[in-house]
Parts: sequence; C-alpha cells; structure tokens
Amino acid sequence: MRAAERQERPAGFVTAPGVQPVIYLIGILLMASGGMMVIPMAVDLYLGHADWQAFALAALLSAFVGAVCVRSNRGSLEAGLSLRQAFLLTPFAWLSVATVSALPFYFSQYGSVSGDLTNAFFESMSGITTTGSTVLVGLEQAPPGILLWRALLQWMGGIGIIGMAIAILPALGIGGMQLFRTESSDRSEKVMPRVRQIATTLGLVYIGLTGAAALSYWLAGMTPFEAIAHALTTISTGGYSTSDSSFGNWQDNGIQWIATLFMLSGGIPFVLYVRMISGDRKALWDRQVRTFLLFLAAVIISLGIWLMTSGQQAFEPAFRLAAFNTVSVVTTTGYATSDYSLWGNAAIGLFFGLTFIGGCTGSTAGGIKIFRFEIMAIMLRSHFLSLLYPRGVFPNSYAGRPVGDDVVGSVVVFFAVFFACYSVLTIAMMALGLDFLTAASGAVTALANVGPGLGDTIGPAGNFLSLPDTAKWLLSFGMLLGRLELFTVLMLFVPQFWKG
Repeated sequence: MRAAERQERPAGFVTAPGVQPVIYLIGILLMASGGMMVIPMAVDLYLGHADWQAFALAALLSAFVGAVCVRSNRGSLEAGLSLRQAFLLTPFAWLSVATVSALPFYFSQYGSVSGDLTNAFFESMSGITTTGSTVLVGLEQAPPGILLWRALLQWMGGIGIIGMAIAILPALGIGGMQLFRTESSDRSEKVMPRVRQIATTLGLVYIGLTGAAALSYWLAGMTPFEAIAHALTTISTGGYSTSDSSFGNWQDNGIQWIATLFMLSGGIPFVLYVRMISGDRKALWDRQVRTFLLFLAAVIISLGIWLMTSGQQAFEPAFRLAAFNTVSVVTTTGYATSDYSLWGNAAIGLFFGLTFIGGCTGSTAGGIKIFRFEIMAIMLRSHFLSLLYPRGVFPNSYAGRPVGDDVVGSVVVFFAVFFACYSVLTIAMMALGLDFLTAASGAVTALANVGPGLGDTIGPAGNFLSLPDTAKWLLSFGMLLGRLELFTVLMLFVPQFWKG
C-alpha cells in the first residue's frame, strides 16, 4: 500500500480483508438457512397450503445472498479467525440468520406476522435464540409449514449455541467461560476451534436425543407431526409449541413426564454425553451437573409440598406440575402446563427468581448458568474465611481445578453487566407504558432466553402480541444479547474495538 493511501485512511478503519472471513462464514450460514427452509416448504406443498410459496421465495433470497457472500470472499478463511474477527462474527452471524429466517413469516399469509416486519423479526429472533416468546395466536389453526419452521429455528439455534459454548466462548474468555477451555478450543491468538474430532459425535447425540424425544412423544399419544415439532423444541430448550396452551393441551401424565426428562437432558452439557459415549461412565456426574440436579430437586420437592399442603393439588399432580414447570423455567425452555402465576404470590416470586438461573454451560439452556453461581459461592466463601483468618490463604478451586483471578473477575463482571442490562431494559420497557411486572419479567425472560414472562399480558397463558412495537425491538435485542453471553454484542459498542 502506498504511503499516500495509508495517510488518507482514517484511524479506526477496518480493512476489507479483515471482514472477508466473517462475510464468508455468514454466507455459508445463510445458504444453510435457505436449505432448511426447503423442509417446511415441502410440507406445505405436499399438504396443498399456499404458504409454500413464502418459503420458496425466502429460501431463494437467503441462498442467493449467501452464495454472493461466499463467492466474493472465497479463500479468505485460510489464515483462520483472529479474536477481533471472532467477536465480529458471533453477533452478526446470529443477526443475519434471524433476519433471513423472518422472511417466511413476513411473506406468509398467516396471522400477525404476515406483512409485519416487527412481528416477523421478533418471532424469528425468539426462535433462533431458543427464547420461545411468541406473537402468534391460534396455533392450532396455523399452517404446518409455519409451525415446523418455528421448531426448526429453535433446533438450529440449540446446536448453534452448543458449538459456540464449546469452540468460541472459552477462547474469548467471556464470563468465566475460559474455565471450560479444553483441547477443543484453540489456545493461541487465533480463534479457529479444533472441534472436528467431536463435532460429529455432538451432532449425532443432538439428533439422537431429538429422535428419542419424538418417538417417546408419539408413543405417549401425540400425532407424528406434534411429536416431531415438540421434540425439536424440547431438546433445544426452546419452548415453541403447536398449541396456544402449550403442554396444557396434553394433560396426559406420561407426556408431561417425558417432556420434563428431555428438557432436563437439554440443560446438561452435551460434551459430557460425548465423553460418556467415549467410555467415561461417570461423565454425567460432573460437579456442575450435580449442583444443577440437586438445586432442581430441592425446588421441586419444596414446591410440590407447598402445592399439596395449600390444598391446590393432590400428591401426583403436585409433584408433576412442580417438576415440569420448574425444569421448564430453569432450563429456559418455557413450556407451561398451567398458569403458575395463579398459584399465589409465593409461586410468582419463586418463578421470577428461577428465570435468572439457567442450565449448565455447554447445554442449549440460557440464563446466567449454574457454574457462575458456583464460582460466586466459592468466592464468597473464600472472602468470609479471609475475614475470619486475615493471615490465612484460601485457594479457590472448582471440580479439582484452580480458579484463577481471571475467571473470578470475568464472572463478577458478567453478573454486574447482566443486572445492569436487565435494569436498563426494564426501565426502557416501563418508559413505554408497561406495568412493572410485565416490564421486569419481560426483560429477564429476554436476557435469560426463557420465553413466557409473568402477569396477564405475557404470562404463561398470554403472549407478546399486544406489546408496543418498540418493546418488541428492545426485547429482540435483549434476546440476542443474552443468548450471546452479553460481551460478544456489547464489544461492538466499544470504540477501541474498531481501531487498528
């Protein structure tokens, strides 16, 4: 480059070669998204529903844009991805996929999403981030292609977040995720994850669990279509259903227990399944999983006893409802069997608190994640002991591994940023005229990717259709922010990121 050209270039300019690998990878994802649209298109075409045309047009547009991105940036990925490019890729990849995935909704002839950009994008973002909040009503009469596309969106989002949690986030050191850096994460300056050796097994495990869930639902009484749709959204802990009343449409005890089991399986780190298949029989007895299961057991037993002693339910339905709804909220799936906000103020407070928790890292669940609460507990214990014994030395360890100051600092900062974002989003929602319960629960359900909020409007028996358009855009941003662990999105707002 000539000296004159270098002088004319502003300080913070990002050169084309710097973004070419990012555009190339996004192009591949857009082409894959277009390919996935062929599935619901074929279903609608086979059943004679006119919405197949919406999927055909959306698939062509997505594939065309993706092909242009790939062709114009071919060969740009040979040197791998730098940290800066990885930060750039993550949010823009998810945003791009959410945008093209909204096209079938927008072009369709169904309900509130037809021709409505806000509702179509909200539904798409909620799907790809596995949040499960919806603006659709009358799902029982919805075209099968739309129902299947919603389920496929969540299924794709679920496998996407597993890959990101294993390959990208540990190397970026976000929110303490460096604690889970393994041989599958590149330890060098480049973020080109070496996960080919486990990617196939992870994919097979994900598909296998989905197939097992579908078969179980079908044998328990769902139609084949219902079983497949719910299996896709159960393993991904997404929560989209084919009925407005969610699992309240199936009061069969077996179906609800099956859903509870597979929601639980989606909240466990998928890499542990790989280890178990590889011969490590004790892989699932991981410290994080033990804490996760013990926490769920304590909440379910307490809630079940309370439902019985308060006279609201008999023994079996009390513990079934407690187990289903607790697991659904903690794993951020968002299914509901009944409106648990009618169980009393204590239940409202409990479920509001559970919304923040989340599942295990490396699972499809959202939320703050169990391991971060464990790190905070370890840190607090060490702090209290140091107050009692000022001259003592209390090293922090997690699952037999030392916890460095970088991990502790990342976790503390994550908590601070999470609740700062939550406060800002809640206040912004209230500024739009929403009541506190709707605003506060809507903000946390977006950031934690849970789905239903609390209250009459967005509670388990409601949806997000009546919210102002501005609120839907804010919540869509909150879903992306929470799904990508905050920092991968917020980094783009740091001026220094764009310099150099």
